[in-house]
Amino acid sequence: MCSRYPETVTADMLADCESEPARLVALEAVHNFRDLGGYATADGRTTRWRVLFRADGLYRLTPADVEALAPLGLHTVIDLRSDPELNERGRFPVDAHPVVFHHLPVMDATWSPDERPKYDRDEDFLIWAYGEMLEVGAPRFAKAFELLTEPDALPAVFHCAAGKDRTGLLAALLLGSLGVSHDDIVDDYALTAAGMERFRVWAEREWPEWTTRMASMPPAFAMALPEAMRHMLDRLSGEHGSIRGYVKSIGVSDATLEALESLLLH
Repeated sequence: MCSRYPETVTADMLADCESEPARLVALEAVHNFRDLGGYATADGRTTRWRVLFRADGLYRLTPADVEALAPLGLHTVIDLRSDPELNERGRFPVDAHPVVFHHLPVMDATWSPDERPKYDRDEDFLIWAYGEMLEVGAPRFAKAFELLTEPDALPAVFHCAAGKDRTGLLAALLLGSLGVSHDDIVDDYALTAAGMERFRVWAEREWPEWTTRMASMPPAFAMALPEAMRHMLDRLSGEHGSIRGYVKSIGVSDATLEALESLLLH
C-alpha cells in the first residue's frame, strides 16, 4: 500500500500512487523531516498529506532549508526538547519563518550514559526509556493534541533532537488515536533509522564534536528499533484497550480527538 513506500517517491511506484507526495522533505541540515500523510485508518479513511509533519532538530535549519519549507505554509511548531537543549542549541528560526512556536519539554533533561539502567539488549533500554517518557511527559503529549486543534494551527510540525524517541512517541500516539494500524505506526517509526544515518554522515562533515560525543554513548541512543515501538503500542493497547483509550486516559478529550479526525483525515 502507498503508506508503506520508502521515504522518497521513485519511478517504479504503482500508477495509483504516483501522485502522492514524497514522505521525506529533503533539507540540508535537518535529516528526518517527514510527512505523516497517506496512512490508512481502520474505518477506511486516510491521513491527509501536507498538514502534519514530524522532524528532528529544527534549530539546525539553514537559510536554504527555511526557503525550502516555505511552500509547506507551516503555521505551528511544537518543540519537545528539554529546557537545557533549547537553551544550548536554540530553536526554530521564527524571525525567518514566522510560526506559532510552542515549547513542550517531554523531559526535564536528557539522560547521561551513567544515569540509565543497564540492559543486555538495546531494545530493552528503549522500552524502558519510552516508558519513562510516557510517564513523565504524559501532560505534554496531551497538550500537543490540544494545540494541533487550535484555530489555524495546521500545517504543523513537531520535533525533538533526532526526531526519534519523543517525536516517535507523539507520532505513534497521534496516528494510533486516529486508527492507524500498529504495523503502519511501527513502519513510520522505523524510517527514522535512515534519517539517523543521514544525520551521522552530515555530522561527520559539519559537526565533528557531535560525532565525538556519540562515540562515548550507548549505541541505543542512536537506534530506532521497531521492536521497542511495537512493545510500547502493544502494552498501551493491552492496558487501555487501544491507543485512543490511552490518550483519553492522559486527558485528551473526545472533542479534541473528534476535531483531530476532522482536520487530519479524509
